[in-house]
Amino acid sequence: MLTDVLIAGAGPTGLLLAAELALAGVEVTVLERRDGPSLPRPVGLQPRTAELLDLRGLDPAAAEVDGPSGHFAGLPVPLDHSVWRTRHPRVVNRTQDDVEAMLAEHAVKHGAVVDRGVEVTAVEADAEGVTVDGRRARWLVACDGAHSTVRGLLGVPFPGRTETYVATLAHIRLAAASALVPARAAHFSEVTRQANGYWSMLTPLGDGAHRFVFGSATTTQPGRDAPVSDTEVTEALTALYGAETRLGEVYGASRFNDATRQLEQYRHGRVLFAGDAAHIHPPLGGQGLNLGVQDAMNLGWKLAATVHGTAPSGLLDTYHAERHPAAERVLRHTAAQRVFTAPGRGENVEALREIVVDLMRLPDGNRYFSGLLSGLGLSYPGAHRVPDLDLTTADGPTRLSALLHSGRGLLLDLGDHSLPAGFTGQVGFVRAATADAEYRGRLLLVRPDGYATDPADLTRWFG
Repeated sequence: MLTDVLIAGAGPTGLLLAAELALAGVEVTVLERRDGPSLPRPVGLQPRTAELLDLRGLDPAAAEVDGPSGHFAGLPVPLDHSVWRTRHPRVVNRTQDDVEAMLAEHAVKHGAVVDRGVEVTAVEADAEGVTVDGRRARWLVACDGAHSTVRGLLGVPFPGRTETYVATLAHIRLAAASALVPARAAHFSEVTRQANGYWSMLTPLGDGAHRFVFGSATTTQPGRDAPVSDTEVTEALTALYGAETRLGEVYGASRFNDATRQLEQYRHGRVLFAGDAAHIHPPLGGQGLNLGVQDAMNLGWKLAATVHGTAPSGLLDTYHAERHPAAERVLRHTAAQRVFTAPGRGENVEALREIVVDLMRLPDGNRYFSGLLSGLGLSYPGAHRVPDLDLTTADGPTRLSALLHSGRGLLLDLGDHSLPAGFTGQVGFVRAATADAEYRGRLLLVRPDGYATDPADLTRWFG
């Protein structure tokens, strides 16, 4: 069986990448060992991730659930994302199974194949392609998570820092609740608690459900892969929220740790890595899913052009060049957040905490932290994010995001410009008007991932 691209893993990263490739006319199959979607655990779509979904006509706020707002290290200062001129100025809370279902439908609609119940057990790569358990493909992308089977089979090192703690994430229903249990979803700082050697975050999700994240600074925690028992959840609830708080049921549970690791290279010949297979970090600030989705949007159009033979020299290598530093930045700021969220903070940390809180309350400071956590502040060398401009074309009013639903690059003339040298239709071309003073009259070359670059670089990016 020969296909253009195989993707290992049908999480959000793998599914969005499959959709991007299929949208560009690439034959792609996703291999997933699970028979069905993930648990209905809550996830937060950061504003930039919401913008990227909007670029493909997907509704990031569909099936939204109650959940916490964005934060940095749980510090009690709301992050104002609106200063980045976005149509999505807040974190959108959804469940992972729902996000995966949306992305799977999107991928299949465009021609991707999602093959479930298939476990990857053998990978052989050569100069012409990759063989995965007898299936032959020109390229393989590992999107198979923190414990990537592909990474292990190929013996690719995953350097970094090992975990200092293991914590538990349980989705529960309460039979009874004390006054200590938060009554509503709120900012991180309002739903966290430390007591009797435990620390926790307990977030109401509606209909009696709660997300319960907890750990212990005094007792030995089970290993990351150990099953979660009702008894340990009950013990933690009692220690933190009193005997009046009683467990009704646990309807999903897992464990996580604060290990920090990153591949030195995201490409190994015909095998590429994305999402948690390429980088892991503490789950602080709600970054994981978002970082993977943004990897997929960056990689998709570049790999598609490579498959079709239209990519200029070195295009695929810009995936690593752009996304490795982006993930490295997340690894750094989640490491910084650990300082403020670790149990048993000393007075030196409390003093630093007060100073950082004061900085976050300043407009420029808040903008910095907002851009860091939301992804809206990310730019690449020679490419910057363009807001979703209101436009008027010959066909009537529209938005920039609507012009990118096809997944193609776009040459957007907001004035009266001549076509750049080398233009042969590699990207779409639209003349439009905008009332936006910053962009009115300009000629923009917008990549499929929503970042604009110099039109003079047309052949550099699109051949």
